[in-house]
Amino acid sequence: MSVRIRMKQLGRRHRPFYRICAMDARKPRNGRVLEELGTYDPMVPETDGRTVLNKERIEYWLSVGAQPSEKVQVLIKKYGSKGTHLEQQKAALDRVAQSRCRPEPIRVAPRDEGVDGEQATAEETPKQADPEEKTE
Repeated sequence: MSVRIRMKQLGRRHRPFYRICAMDARKPRNGRVLEELGTYDPMVPETDGRTVLNKERIEYWLSVGAQPSEKVQVLIKKYGSKGTHLEQQKAALDRVAQSRCRPEPIRVAPRDEGVDGEQATAEETPKQADPEEKTE
């Protein structure tokens, strides 16, 4: 059996997403996979943050004779274990992760008007009583 490392297309129309998989070369593009080795999301705005690879498993499959497709070969060269863009990829993935984190909305505790209203009237009444006592 000849094994190819290639992309399996997922996603929907105009929103592509790919899994990088080890597959039998005779199987169709979206057929049964032997193992999933990573992902490629072309919709991520950071170019170097689009690819996530399982470097150890890719090295294993290459060592046992798996042949990568042309596009996957480029991705392995850039983002594999000895890749040329590893530092840029790490920085891009950090920026993407920060943009996905949204701050929690500020929550204001509800005020009990009955309790606050009673305290306010209790405080106001002695202040009003003091000026009357001083005038006498």
